Amino acid sequence: MFSLQTIFGKGDKFYGLLEASADAARASAAALVHMFQARPLAPSLDEFQLARMREKDLAAQISQELVNTFVTALDREDIEALSAALNKITKTTSKFAERYALAADRLGDIDFQSRAVLLERATEVIAQMVAQLRKGMNLEVMKGLNDRLQAIENEADRLLLELYRDLYSGRHDPIRILLLKDLFELLEKAIDRCRDAGNVVYHIVLKHS
Repeated sequence: MFSLQTIFGKGDKFYGLLEASADAARASAAALVHMFQARPLAPSLDEFQLARMREKDLAAQISQELVNTFVTALDREDIEALSAALNKITKTTSKFAERYALAADRLGDIDFQSRAVLLERATEVIAQMVAQLRKGMNLEVMKGLNDRLQAIENEADRLLLELYRDLYSGRHDPIRILLLKDLFELLEKAIDRCRDAGNVVYHIVLKHS
């Protein structure tokens, strides 16, 4: 079995681009945690917009390099699938931040931070999984990381059920229920996007193991 470095050759650049894309996703999740720690009445979206622009630029670079590169160690469709999955993490996180900013002054009593911390942890695992590709196809290591990602998703699902119990308790007005449901489901979707990216990485490792 050839190492990735042997068959990738000059295609090494894809490792760096995918790692940078995973870092952009992690940066957007970290910005979310910082936002909830500060609790501003008018949250700034600058960090999210920068992470989103960086992600878009990286996705465009990956697409262009796939056109310019004749031989790649990873299948082209896998590179494209992982790039798209990482892009969706940042996109969903930015969408949440934009919607939250519109109503932040009315949501100071709601615990979003615990969910945001789970998203940050998920993006940290994704960054580790993507970085592991450069080191080789170690199925045992990748399975351990994927199991951690699944545990984070399970915890997020549990917190979402707690939210539904609170929403249906009768203490919220209908508009507030719709707002909270939309926001929490966006956070849940962002974590699901991490799971999707993790599944792509795990699939790549299975193919090359």
